[in-house]
Amino acid sequence: MGYFLKGLLLLKQKGLKRFVLIPLLINIVLFSVAFYWLWQLLRQLIEAVQSALPAWLHWLEYLLIPLGVMSLLLSFAYTFTMLANFIAAPFNGLLSEKTEALLTGNTLHNGWRDFMQDIPRLLGREWQKFVYVMPRLLVLFVLCWFIPVVGALLWFFCSAWFYSLQYLDYPYDNHKVPLIALRQNMRQQPVLSLSFGSAVALCSMVPLLNLLVMPAAVCGATALWCERLSELHDPALQAPGARSYRKLDKYC
Repeated sequence: MGYFLKGLLLLKQKGLKRFVLIPLLINIVLFSVAFYWLWQLLRQLIEAVQSALPAWLHWLEYLLIPLGVMSLLLSFAYTFTMLANFIAAPFNGLLSEKTEALLTGNTLHNGWRDFMQDIPRLLGREWQKFVYVMPRLLVLFVLCWFIPVVGALLWFFCSAWFYSLQYLDYPYDNHKVPLIALRQNMRQQPVLSLSFGSAVALCSMVPLLNLLVMPAAVCGATALWCERLSELHDPALQAPGARSYRKLDKYC
């Protein structure tokens, strides 16, 4: 979890601030709209619960309303963060690259021309993650509806896993490591992956702090890659044999 805190500290480093600005602005706009929508939804939820319960069951309000609010906050935090990540994907990839250059001195691209050429690949990678995550989110949403407590807990831990996948993918993608290889590395170190994702998930539910979550998580995930995960990277994945990984990714 300390890598997320390290990411927050990296945001203040000279040379990174200008690359943080665009993801931060995207977060501010999306979360401002989302919070207004969520507030309206919560008011409707409370009114619906109060009108649906008979007088002798009004005590259930104190149980159902907090559970409903918790489920909405969990689903809201991940859904809107996923949307923000899709829009900001090219800039997050650039932020990850600049963070790695700051930490290690290694430069991956030569300039803005290389960055512009990588945008279609970055958006395609976001689509792969979307296809992987959405069916699982739908199952979790059903569980939250029918089994609120268990569903909310499962949603949190699965969101932590998805957050870890989301943000670790930026340094992996910068090094052209396939998504299936990232998921294999995460399964090899589940505690490391879940603890990092848990820190992101918790901070995503905190107002104002959640505006900094996306750039901080990108920087933290890049630091995690540089210090702990790059040693798991097999250079052979960049060879023609990497096609087998891409083919396998369709089924995993």
